[in-house]
Amino acid sequence: MIGIVGGVGPLAGVDIIKKIIEETNARRDQDHVPVLLFSQSHRIPDRTEYLLGKEPINPGIAISEIALELEKAGATVLGIPCNTAHSPRIFDVIQEELQNNGSNVQVLHMVAETAKFIKEHFPEANVGVLSTIGTRNTGLYKQVIEDFGLKCIEPNDTLQNKVHAAIYDETHGIKAFSSPVTNRAHDQLVAAIQELKGEGAQVIILGCTELPLALREKSYSGLPVIDPNRILARALIHAVDPGKLNPVADL
Repeated sequence: MIGIVGGVGPLAGVDIIKKIIEETNARRDQDHVPVLLFSQSHRIPDRTEYLLGKEPINPGIAISEIALELEKAGATVLGIPCNTAHSPRIFDVIQEELQNNGSNVQVLHMVAETAKFIKEHFPEANVGVLSTIGTRNTGLYKQVIEDFGLKCIEPNDTLQNKVHAAIYDETHGIKAFSSPVTNRAHDQLVAAIQELKGEGAQVIILGCTELPLALREKSYSGLPVIDPNRILARALIHAVDPGKLNPVADL
């Protein structure tokens, strides 16, 4: 059974379940893989705030507790639909807590799965990344992408602040207005893609699980857009039943 640590943010958990359904080779209800979502935002401190030193409690502790609850309920493989939660300072704590509690559940790494997918399908591409300030500042995507032999292009500080505002700003950001997303947030993100293209990006990673809620097309400014939530959904299906995974759609 697939387990999803939801609530980070809440719609991201719903979004990945939708994508698991979309990526499953199924012709009737009974063909779908079992999925269990625990969405408990109130238990998990903000990941970016923690990485920026504004939140004292490591979110990995609560995430690991929820992961253990999912395992007890029957989950054998877990996905965390939050890019920032895969920063080493958080993800390493999750792994340590699970190990200390004798857990056997497999936790997939969203960022590594995304970099692996890009290497397979765009092996020579310069990769632009849109993410939160916390994710960028930890070098999470940059490190993993470069480990796969690809070049990573990230926003400068001015552009990064605009991207972060499109996610977090309480007057127009996606976390505050996610369904529907505001035009201002959408336009800020499209402009960011255009700027990264000018810096040489050939593929764009939507490195925050809120971003696909605003950017729903497969490409912007002529650049393919990669959704880590969809990549993680595919990896989770493959982990529980490879025969259920649909072929990759046209990119």
